[in-house]
Amino acid sequence: MRSRSALSTLAVAVGVFVALPHALGAQDWRTVTMSRQRSGEDDLRVQVTYGAGRFKVGPADPGLLYRMQLRYDQDVFEPRVDYEGNRLHLGVESVGSSIHIGKDRGGEMDLQLARDVPMDLDMKFGAVRADVDLGGLALSRLELSTGASESTVDVSEPNSLDMRSASFEVGAADFTARHLGNLNARHIDVSAGVGEVTLWFDGDWRQDASVSVSMGLGSMELRFPEGVGVRLTKDSFLTSLDSQGLVKRGDAYYSLDWERAKRKITIDLDAAFGSVKVVWVR
Repeated sequence: MRSRSALSTLAVAVGVFVALPHALGAQDWRTVTMSRQRSGEDDLRVQVTYGAGRFKVGPADPGLLYRMQLRYDQDVFEPRVDYEGNRLHLGVESVGSSIHIGKDRGGEMDLQLARDVPMDLDMKFGAVRADVDLGGLALSRLELSTGASESTVDVSEPNSLDMRSASFEVGAADFTARHLGNLNARHIDVSAGVGEVTLWFDGDWRQDASVSVSMGLGSMELRFPEGVGVRLTKDSFLTSLDSQGLVKRGDAYYSLDWERAKRKITIDLDAAFGSVKVVWVR
């Protein structure tokens, strides 16, 4: 059964809690701001890494390639900015060879990225409270991975590019994604471990899309706007499905307007334990 993949994600997510001891000793906090002007970049591959604390992402002011403000404990962490060719790596890293798990939970990272520069974006963050707004960014691909977090991702404006794929790997988290239609992605993959997940499929759908969703343990809401055709198949172990507004035909569930809908979303659901609820919104 494909639900083994969801169980595997669950095991990884539970492991996050084992590695978060309380910070000990005094901390020496520092705040820095770093930025770079645009200089004719045609495309950009961006990697963002951040361990714990508050994490915020949004679009930059015109003319900026990036702007990053950090608050961090300088005894154990230092900022990282690497820019070479079309590759940009932003975040913090540990000082020396010691591992300082959980010691930056009072830190903050506020990052702004260039508008309208075609971007391949990879974001990895751990025990954070994240507020990520991707509206205004020109995204060709997106990978987002979280640990034990409370995260909201919003695509507040339509993506100007035709995106190949977008993936969200969610650990032990309270996770909400809004305006997924604005990604303009051909395929969206969501893998959730433990927690509560809400996926809003509203936004400007300019092409049909396939969506793969796997869940370990928890509850999930799939929120669809009226007028978008939905086809859902499920491979579940001990998971309940509240299929409001869907009609089962054969091995799949269909929205009532599936045949006549201008845009169609195909959902492949793989769940282990918990509950999944379908909600229709205007």
